[in-house]
Amino acid sequence: MKENVVAIKSYAFALRIVNLYKYLVNEKHEYVLSKQILRSGTAIGANIEEAIGGQSNKDFVSKLSVAYKEARETRYWINLLRDTKYLKPNFAESLLVDCEEICRIIGKIQTTMKNKNL
Repeated sequence: MKENVVAIKSYAFALRIVNLYKYLVNEKHEYVLSKQILRSGTAIGANIEEAIGGQSNKDFVSKLSVAYKEARETRYWINLLRDTKYLKPNFAESLLVDCEEICRIIGKIQTTMKNKNL
């Protein structure tokens, strides 16, 4: 079976987000923003998995679109956590690089699917 790059990358990103959540709760005692980023950051990969198992191309595109929106939301939370000093800039930048890469991959898949005239 061919490896699915976006599924692998989104899963690895979700692991980073879970560890970030634990850090924010245990070290920074931050409970509201941490739940927001946990939800959106792990939803990316979950929606990609749903897309892969989609019943049709339309279903695939729909779930992939949700994954893209979740990635953009996660980017927002990372920026907010950085700018409110919950995250050090270099760590936030590392997360942002991963998040942007996932956004680009999803965006390219969406473009490819649109070109197939769905």
